[in-house]
Order: sequence, then structure tokens, then C-alpha cells
Amino acid sequence: MLKKNLLSIAVITAAMSLAACNDTETVADPVEPEVTTEEVVVDPVVEAEPMVEADPMADAAATQTIAEIAAGNENLTILTAALQSAGLDTMMMEDGTYTVFAPTDDAFAPVLEKLGVTKEELLANTELLNKVLPYHVLPMIVMAADIPYGTDVATVNGATINISDANVITDAAGNTANITGTDIMATNGVVHTIDAVLMPE
Repeated sequence: MLKKNLLSIAVITAAMSLAACNDTETVADPVEPEVTTEEVVVDPVVEAEPMVEADPMADAAATQTIAEIAAGNENLTILTAALQSAGLDTMMMEDGTYTVFAPTDDAFAPVLEKLGVTKEELLANTELLNKVLPYHVLPMIVMAADIPYGTDVATVNGATINISDANVITDAAGNTANITGTDIMATNGVVHTIDAVLMPE
């Protein structure tokens, strides 16, 4: 009898121990989700920081004049040489407020073919350059966001150009040029690159 009673007590004690273990496990379970909620709050802060780093670049670019920017751009070598040949590079280095639509080197190829001249012959024709180059300059600063779409805008040479909301320049002479780069800031204005040379009437 005593053995049976002892055996029964041992079984009951073991069962109570197991029950106690199960109880502690079930109590511990709900604590885990609280850890994940803390991590979710940190992520948006990390994402937000890189967005602020764009501004200083505009200030750094504005340490050069329009002429210096053109001279330092490997895609504007013909324009730079043309400005120097026409004596307009000094104007593009002086204080002022200019917007220059700068034809890239590739933009000059169709003009050379149309005129039937070499690059050297074009650069030697200062009379033509003094008509063509001012046609790419506005006597004011016009940022890309402020372009007056659909409005005739007077250039430095007196003729007007018109810019569509697709950033395409047209004029009365039948020229068409796409604006390919915008808002290259200079100390005396802003440069936008274009893919064609505007030839005045």
C-alpha cells in the first residue's frame, strides 16, 4: 500500500511539474511581438537622410563662368572654339545674367555638312559665328522649371525662339533642337545643352 501511495504521489508531482512548465511557456509567448515593433520605427529615419545631399552640387557648379563651364566640358569643344573665334568668350566670362542653349559637338556635324565646310572653315567665318552664337543666348536666367512654354522668347541677336512643353526649341527659320541637359549653373547664368545648332534666317 505504501509503495502504491508513493508511486501515486510521484506521478502527481511529475504531472504538476509538466503543467507548471507549460504554463511558463504560454506566458512567455506573447512577449516576442514587442521586439519587432521597435525595429519598424527605425527604418524610415534611415531612408530619409540621402535625399538632402543633392543641394551642395548646384553651389559647387556655380564657381565657374559660362565660358569656363563650356571649356571644361568635353562635349562642348566646338562651341568653346567658336566663342573664342568670334570673341564672345569674354562676354561669357563677364558678370551678367545669361541663359545659353549650348550645342554639343555632335550637333555641329549636320551644320558642317549642310554648309559644305570643315570645322576649321566654320571657325574662321567670324561673321557667321557672330550671327549664330548670340542666337543661342537669352539675356536673362531661365531655369528649366521656369521655361515659358509656348511663348516667343527674344535672344541676344534679336530673333525669337519658342520652346514646347516637350523641351523642343523651334523658330521661324525652321530650326528644331531638343534640350538634352538642363540647369548647369554658372556664376553669370545657366547652361542648357541642345542637340542641334540654331541657324538664324
